[in-house]
Amino acid sequence: MKELLRATTEHALQYLDSLQSRPVAPDAEAVANLKSLDIALPREGTAPSEVIQELDEFGRPATMAMAGPRFFGFVIGGSLPAALAANWLVSAWDQNTGLYNSTPATSYIEEIALKWLVDLLGLPSQTAGAFVSGTSVAHLTALAAARHSVLERAGWDVESDGLFGAPPVTVIIGKEAHPTLHKALGIIGLGRKRVLEVPADSQGRMQTAKIPRVSGPAIICVQAGNVNTGSFDSIGEACEIAKEIGAWVHVDGAFGLWANVAPTRAHLVAGVEQADSWATDGHKWLNVPYDSGIAFVRDANALRASMSISAEYLPHASEHRNPSD
Repeated sequence: MKELLRATTEHALQYLDSLQSRPVAPDAEAVANLKSLDIALPREGTAPSEVIQELDEFGRPATMAMAGPRFFGFVIGGSLPAALAANWLVSAWDQNTGLYNSTPATSYIEEIALKWLVDLLGLPSQTAGAFVSGTSVAHLTALAAARHSVLERAGWDVESDGLFGAPPVTVIIGKEAHPTLHKALGIIGLGRKRVLEVPADSQGRMQTAKIPRVSGPAIICVQAGNVNTGSFDSIGEACEIAKEIGAWVHVDGAFGLWANVAPTRAHLVAGVEQADSWATDGHKWLNVPYDSGIAFVRDANALRASMSISAEYLPHASEHRNPSD
């Protein structure tokens, strides 16, 4: 085991050292050579050292140098040294981190990290959160909590009774909302197209003054950072309208929520603390390894009600929150 890990470390270090000078994109030959890995399932085991050697030989040249200093595509950041090293360490720990009683160390550390993030991002102190794979799943998580909350206020238990016969939920989004938001709405049964779209200006900002004053259960989704233009919706204004009509406000802050950390950019997300839920990524501006998304929900009970499970074999007798809740 030690020799295998040392050899793997050497391969990883060689890769990291190459990022300063290697081409950002792989060449056609390197990509074509990936076919060497596409063989029939071996009937006999392969030596671990051979597995690592083949991955390095064929995988390394075909990677995109996203962690290098000359990659500027999409909204992707390389990992900071401490984050990369910690990722290696926790991989060795191999913790499930679903229940506190089963994995107290990583469960406790997650809660500390979430508390720090709530403080860093300037969110309400009572905000609960969860680490997920990315903003796509953070949307899914936060909107499930939103669905629970708005329907609970209407006297409907959506987790028990589903959406058949439930009071209709009006979802309001901007014309240029990110497609992952539509996807999340579809998955939780609120519909990708069953939404009210608010017109956007030339930079993709929602024209919040045109948000319809609806009645009944409602969710307003605003955007902190348009991926095409970098523009921000007027979050504070949307939150004021939401108060008038009793709507839940969800913020798509995949990369833009971090503006609240920078004093010179915080005005872009003015009023963001008034929202009810937020979705963002750690693998963008926080520079941690993939995958790292975070869902935040002001009402911890709504998050827990929409996500928690129980089973006879699962230990729940703990004063600490389970990360799976």
